Amino acid sequence: MGPLRGVRVVELAGIGPGPFGAMVLADLGAEVLRITRPGVATLLADEGADLLSAGRPERALDLKEAAGVERALRILERADALIDPFRPGVMERNGLGPDVVLTRNPRLVYARMTGYGQEGPMAPRAGHDINYISLVGALGASAREGQPPLFPLNLLADFGGGGMLLALGVVSAVLHARATGEGQVVDVAMVDGAALLTTMIQGLRQSGMWSEIAGTNLLDSGAPFYDVYETADGRYVAVGALEPQFHRRLLELLGIPADEMSQWDRERWPAHRARLAETFRARTRDEWAELFAGEDACVTPVLGLHEAAEHPHAHARRAFVPAPSPGDARTRPAPAPRFARTPAELPAASPDADELLRRWGVADDVSTRRGGSE
Repeated sequence: MGPLRGVRVVELAGIGPGPFGAMVLADLGAEVLRITRPGVATLLADEGADLLSAGRPERALDLKEAAGVERALRILERADALIDPFRPGVMERNGLGPDVVLTRNPRLVYARMTGYGQEGPMAPRAGHDINYISLVGALGASAREGQPPLFPLNLLADFGGGGMLLALGVVSAVLHARATGEGQVVDVAMVDGAALLTTMIQGLRQSGMWSEIAGTNLLDSGAPFYDVYETADGRYVAVGALEPQFHRRLLELLGIPADEMSQWDRERWPAHRARLAETFRARTRDEWAELFAGEDACVTPVLGLHEAAEHPHAHARRAFVPAPSPGDARTRPAPAPRFARTPAELPAASPDADELLRRWGVADDVSTRRGGSE
């Protein structure tokens, strides 16, 4: 299943971007073995909320003990990639740093997932998504004029700039290793990835097309035709009518004469926003959704997380699928992207860790079941 079939990945259990990157690789067909600490649950496991880690076989190893380290090295000898989610220096102190591991397996991709990277004054410091996006300007630019910045959950650094680039980095380095026989260290820093995501906005800023005053620009709530409006039932619709033809159709469907709302008359944007706000408050969210359905006006209902899977488009694309763990009644977003020749499908049941290790040729070295210790 999936284009990464045959790629073997060892994931050291962590939270957030590491599990997400490993999930993406597993979704696309890679065989991923999670190595956990004996008797230590992940942040969300006790609450049954950890969809990121579901469906991958686990092996408990105590990496603070020599026996656990040796068993990990024997597994890594048969792997294509390792995901290290710890701060710089942790793996070296455990005897599993890149110099040691790559000596045992020169073809291995050693992917290091951190917040601030492997070097620099902040490399050893703790942080979270909100800290990383604050340093690269993404948080400061995400505000309405005169209001505090609002962070987009923890999607930008943890998952977009972190876990997604982790998966891309692993795939890229595995391709290189298969072509040359050379493994390497991949330094994946969330602060770097979050900065990369701002490339277009940085280009606009440096060309004089983006003001440093947040909330006054085209994509940061400055433009009335790219904003969110409250409806009669206290819900919201999203308007993204950027191109002139979409803006014209927006006005037509709202019953507003085009000559009364010139799209690029910036001085009148506040007045235009007030008129749009008054107009959208006249109907409910779902009434507006019905009116704009099938229209190229770039207006959509703002759905809650509990509603997303029920939207007709999500149904048509099977955008939400059963969780991969047997007997799990939850759903999760479907694997993406979609491949015509090598479709990615979640397995009905994940392989047992012993079965997976037998396929890798290390079954005799590691026999402890999930939850035990080495």
